[in-house]
Amino acid sequence: MIFGELNPQLQELVKRRFKEPTLVQELGIPQVLSGANTLIIAQVGTGKTEAAMLPIFNFILEKKAEPISALYITPLKALNRDLLDRLIWWSEQLGLEISVRHGDTSAYERKLQTEFPPHLLITTLETIQPILTGKKFRENLRNVKYVIIDEVHEIADSKRGVQLAIGLERLRKLCGEFQLIMLSATVGEPEKVSEFFAGNRPVKIVKAVTSKQMEIKVINPKTKTEDKKIADKIFSSEETAARLRTIMDLIKNSKATLTFTNTREFAEILANRIKIIDKKFPIAIHHSSLSKEVRIKAEKEFKEEKLKSLISTSSLQLGIDIGAVEQVLQYMSPRQVSQLIQRIGRSGHGIERVSKGIVISTDEDDIFESSIIARKALAEELEEVRFHKNSFDVLAHQIVGLTFDFGTIPIEKAYEIVKRATPYKDLKLTEFLEVCKTIEKIGLIFLDSNIKKRRRGFEYYFSQLSTIPDVKQYKVVNTLDNSFVGVLDEEFVAVHGQPNTSFIVKGEAWKIIDVSEDKIFVEPTLDIEAAVPGWEGELIPVPFEVAQEVGMLRTSVFESLKGENEREVVAEIMSKYPVDENCAKKIVSGIKLQRKYGVVPDNKTIVVEDIDDLVVINSCFGSQINETLGRFLASQLASRVGSVGLRTDPYRIMIQFQDKRKNMEMIKEILTTTNPEHLATYLELALAKSELFAWKFVHVAKRFGAMGRHVEYGKFLLQKIIDEYSGTPIYKETLKELETEKLDIERTTEILRKIQNKEILLIFKTGISHIGKIGLIHKFAELVPPEKPEKEILDIFKKRIMGSHVRLVCMNCGQWHETFSLEELKEETKCKKCKAKILAVVHPKNFEILKIIEKGLEKKQLKPDEQKRFERVKETSEIFLNYGKKAAIVLVGRGIGPDTAKRILLKYHSNLNALLKDILEAERNYLKTRKYWKI
Repeated sequence: MIFGELNPQLQELVKRRFKEPTLVQELGIPQVLSGANTLIIAQVGTGKTEAAMLPIFNFILEKKAEPISALYITPLKALNRDLLDRLIWWSEQLGLEISVRHGDTSAYERKLQTEFPPHLLITTLETIQPILTGKKFRENLRNVKYVIIDEVHEIADSKRGVQLAIGLERLRKLCGEFQLIMLSATVGEPEKVSEFFAGNRPVKIVKAVTSKQMEIKVINPKTKTEDKKIADKIFSSEETAARLRTIMDLIKNSKATLTFTNTREFAEILANRIKIIDKKFPIAIHHSSLSKEVRIKAEKEFKEEKLKSLISTSSLQLGIDIGAVEQVLQYMSPRQVSQLIQRIGRSGHGIERVSKGIVISTDEDDIFESSIIARKALAEELEEVRFHKNSFDVLAHQIVGLTFDFGTIPIEKAYEIVKRATPYKDLKLTEFLEVCKTIEKIGLIFLDSNIKKRRRGFEYYFSQLSTIPDVKQYKVVNTLDNSFVGVLDEEFVAVHGQPNTSFIVKGEAWKIIDVSEDKIFVEPTLDIEAAVPGWEGELIPVPFEVAQEVGMLRTSVFESLKGENEREVVAEIMSKYPVDENCAKKIVSGIKLQRKYGVVPDNKTIVVEDIDDLVVINSCFGSQINETLGRFLASQLASRVGSVGLRTDPYRIMIQFQDKRKNMEMIKEILTTTNPEHLATYLELALAKSELFAWKFVHVAKRFGAMGRHVEYGKFLLQKIIDEYSGTPIYKETLKELETEKLDIERTTEILRKIQNKEILLIFKTGISHIGKIGLIHKFAELVPPEKPEKEILDIFKKRIMGSHVRLVCMNCGQWHETFSLEELKEETKCKKCKAKILAVVHPKNFEILKIIEKGLEKKQLKPDEQKRFERVKETSEIFLNYGKKAAIVLVGRGIGPDTAKRILLKYHSNLNALLKDILEAERNYLKTRKYWKI
């Protein structure tokens, strides 16, 4: 048995923890004991941590290694308590020192770690950066012989991973070569991931995953009689009610369930609807926007079995210790195979237990996509990993870090260290020097033939330890009643934050009236089908391979229906994909409806359809390619016909024109005549002018130290800064990051080439097909209740206006003023001193205006600004004299001054509601136009 190869002291302890080695321990321990760099892939709860750590404890004991001999690096901000407890237990039993270092470690603990270093230091990705530069701590790091990186799949495709890759090369320069052990539950392309952190050093890959350990089923619940009551209660369709009922039943019938959604907001909506159905239902929400206290409370109650389910996003995807989980529910497609495997791996947390997952699918697109992802998960067909290459912003930070490692470092030596890291293996010296010159200009280093540290670099380095940007959030305010609706992340605002755009937040549709520095003013809208969900920016992209197989399945069913009966086709689908009968039937019925149209969009066929001013390009290329192709088409069309609307999903590109022209002909011409080699240039020109580019530029510039971390910039000033940095590494990195994370230019270029070579068929049809229609009815409107009717909108607005307060000030005697709510204000209100009705209408908290009125009435000298305000107030008193309470109602409206008030009051209004409609329209107009006013 493999445990027999360990130190006798360890063997005794192992007997207390394990009866026999697990598969991952059987395969992993020998490789680590051999001294090889190793990537260990195994599911959650199979003992892979011990597979890595037992040999390392063995080495420390056998070789009497000096501290710090091992570093355990985790991407989790909150360290896994279960993992920590296990490592502490082993260390204490073996008489080894262990310590934890992260952002919240106190100064006292940090000092102790420096003076009395532990054998094993558990730390986070970001904490590696400061400990590499500490003079005393660096001496302790010279002893490092083993580095363990947990959850490598979480970081390999991010800039956090890039930063760690260079950090490890800096560490090697300090302590020499160390043994690298990487751990992962799921990883696509393990060879590339292991090379990413190991450089060109050989790595042994240990894969200890068997598909038998996992059960996955995609279901689409049928409606029952009881669902009508639920639908009425939550204002939804019966189909949605059936899904909610099924989720609740599955949770009730299981001891502990994790329920995953794709976004934070959808988790909120789902939990809200369940609580409407049953207030006492034992669930709680868990996502990254909630406070640490709320999350810990939910975890604790779930572990204690007070709650039967946590409704979560990726915040529970990694190894947070929440006890035993019997099953995992995924509401709607998880969008990626690795996401599904990672989430389902949280259930059956034990060596001999099965991981059980159920995907609750919704509409037709969702059923197709979920079926393919579930099949791929069972077959372990994971996505390719897209790496960031030559990230200039991370490089800038690491160059400054090298100046603290060495004080002064020759350019060639710094370049050599950086080049050893895989993400920079193709970095040219000219690019390296360009970044050096940029940060020299910013004032972070001194540069000649050497790179030298500079005092300003110190503050920059420690303020940018994390590559994760501080995401600004905008408060969403309902203009009708000034109520707080929710928040939107700045990425969503950058992409969709234009006036008149409709979006969904907290299950309701809203139309943007105006966007200010930190607020978005909205009002309820009836336009739910056109609304973009507020969580769209959070959605992970659906890969090309998944969308392609959706196309293949469409054609397979299309062809099967020609020669087989429906029952046979349903059975065939169920034999190939882990779906229930209802899913298979809906796949068949959807393709039957499409057959009437004569053609099905698939992996090798693009179907372009038009209806009125809208063109729908049905293309099974996934999120990133459709976004790339869509942006390219939109930019080319805009130069010919003016601005066009664009929306994409993994299976469609939807373009809205200002009017109905020969739009299909233009799209055909662009797709068939544009030189594919020019695609990247066209896209970069279009991207550089976009809101998305400006948003991303700010993050990159902050990582470079070119912009203050918490400084806000108006659009005009920001554009000036962007223009100033045009062509620099900051500008180039912004484009690269967008192209890596949001787009896929390489594959889109190939697709354009295939269209022109007739390898991909391009078919144009008038009218809209069944598959095209699915894209028009936005599928993410799932769980959204019916729209608010106009009367309800007006009632909300009326409540706000009539509940407002005004201060009336006598402009005759100047001796009286009083505050009234408009609800209580009498029609014949007069000055209580002189009985005059010449009353100015002012804000109740504007005390400064009272002094100005007093000075004006006493004929004292007023400053120009005071004179203007006095005249304005006098105008309101004249309006009140003529119109009484009506004047106060109008003047309380947001942005309504005397001129606008007069225009409104001169119109005939049959009742209060008619007057309120005009006030509401004036408020909307003010919010839309105020940015153009000279203040």
